[in-house]
Amino acid sequence: MGLAVMVLGLVVFFGVHLVTTQRGFRARLIASYGEAGYKIGYSVLSAIGLVLIVWGFGHYRATGWIDVWHPPTAMRHIALLLMLFAVIMVVASYIRGRIYTTLKHPMLAGVKLWAVAHLLANGDLGSIILFGSFLAWAVVDRISLKTRSDSGAPPIPVGGVRNDVIAVVVGLVVYAGLVLVFHPYVIGVPVIGV
Repeated sequence: MGLAVMVLGLVVFFGVHLVTTQRGFRARLIASYGEAGYKIGYSVLSAIGLVLIVWGFGHYRATGWIDVWHPPTAMRHIALLLMLFAVIMVVASYIRGRIYTTLKHPMLAGVKLWAVAHLLANGDLGSIILFGSFLAWAVVDRISLKTRSDSGAPPIPVGGVRNDVIAVVVGLVVYAGLVLVFHPYVIGVPVIGV
């Protein structure tokens, strides 16, 4: 049951997120419901999808784990390293400097790297579906950006190397929090010392 709920959550979450790639359809929704109505609907449906994903995956992990393959221990170490860069990329999408201008879409690059890292370290069916879905969405969204007239990113000023240094420092702090607190105590899966 948990796996089915997670898949339903993924369909809702990514269904809503894929609307943004369809600019004509998105414009019609905004014309029908207004900017505020569109944003509220988008946020509510995204939140519902996310709750279903988290609950479904947690239930799956507790009751219906299905191994597909057993990654070598080295994959966990590689995943930890990749996650450092993924977190910095995501932070750089908000603290914009040369990392942002080089990658163009560091948020999507960070999500792709996050998904790949987790696919390398996890060989169970639920993880493959979960992280594979995020990877597929990030690839589709990045491809759609090449055909869209807008960047899809909020208007945040782009700075220089100073912003990159700040993004790296903030990324390191966030990464430490994810590794030392979030993953072991919230997710229930320690990633170091195993």
